[in-house]
Amino acid sequence: MATTDRQATTLALAHALSAAERGLAVIPLSRTKLPALRSPHRDDPAPTPCHGECGRLGHGVHDASSDPDRIRELFAAAPWATGYGIACGLPPHHLIGVDLDVKTGTDASAALRELALRHLFTIPPTVVVVTPSGGRHLWLSGPPEVVVPNSAGRLAPGIDIRGAGGYLVGPGSRAGRGVYAAAPGTAHLAPAPCPRSLLRLLVPPPRAHHSGHPSTGGHGQGLIQFVLAAHEGQRNTRLFWAACRAYEDGIGPTLVDALVDAAIDTGLSAREARATIASAARMTGHRP
Repeated sequence: MATTDRQATTLALAHALSAAERGLAVIPLSRTKLPALRSPHRDDPAPTPCHGECGRLGHGVHDASSDPDRIRELFAAAPWATGYGIACGLPPHHLIGVDLDVKTGTDASAALRELALRHLFTIPPTVVVVTPSGGRHLWLSGPPEVVVPNSAGRLAPGIDIRGAGGYLVGPGSRAGRGVYAAAPGTAHLAPAPCPRSLLRLLVPPPRAHHSGHPSTGGHGQGLIQFVLAAHEGQRNTRLFWAACRAYEDGIGPTLVDALVDAAIDTGLSAREARATIASAARMTGHRP
C-alpha cells in the first residue's frame, strides 16, 4: 500500500475516533465514498437480509459504532479505507444530513433559501461540511420519535436528504476528488435542531383516507384567512404555505377553490393561484 494511502487511513481513523467522542457512530469508507468492507454474504447462493445479526463485519451502515475498540476493529479489517461515514438517525443526535449538491444548472443553496422563505424557517448555526466538488452538507438534529427517510431531489433538484439508514461522509475523509472539510467556524458546533417546518417537509405526510369530502373546519378557514391577509410581495408565499398545510392535513383537494378565491382577492390571477397550489401539492407528495 502506498505511503499516502497509509497516511490517509491513519488520518481517517483519527477523525473517526474524534467523531465517536461526540457520540457519532461511524464506519470506514473507501475512496469511492462507499463502505470499505464488502458484504460477507456477497457469495451466498441465496442471501437473506442481514443487518449484522450474523456477527460478521461488512453490513454497511449497520456496522456503525461509537465504541473506540469497535471502530479500530472496523478499520483494521479495512486498511484501504481513506474516510469514514457518520450514520444518520441514531441517538444521541438523530442526525439528519441536508446535502446541497453542485450540478450543472442546479443551485441547491438557492433552492433551500426559497424553501425557507416559503415555509417560514431558518437554518440555525450548525456543522457544515464542504465537499471536494464544492457542495455542502448541513448537519441537523432530529427528535428521537421522528424517522426521517433518505431522499434524493424530493425537496428540490440538488437537495438530497440523509436520514435513517443513511450516512454522511465525515470531515477529514479523502475521496477520489479530494478531502471533505468542516467549513470555518462550524467544526466546534453541535448539530442544530432541525426547524419544525423543515422537518414536516422531510417526513412524508400520512396518506389521508376519507369516505367522503372532508370538512375544512376551523383549520381550513384559518388557512383561507391567512391568505386573505397577504400584502403585495407576500401573496404567493402565503398561498404556497397555506396550500402545503392543507395537503399535509388531508383537506387540500377540498380547499383548492376557496384558496384560489382568496388569492384572487389579494390580487393574484386564478392561473397564478392554481399554479402555486399545484406546486404545493407536488411538494407534499400529492397529485395536483
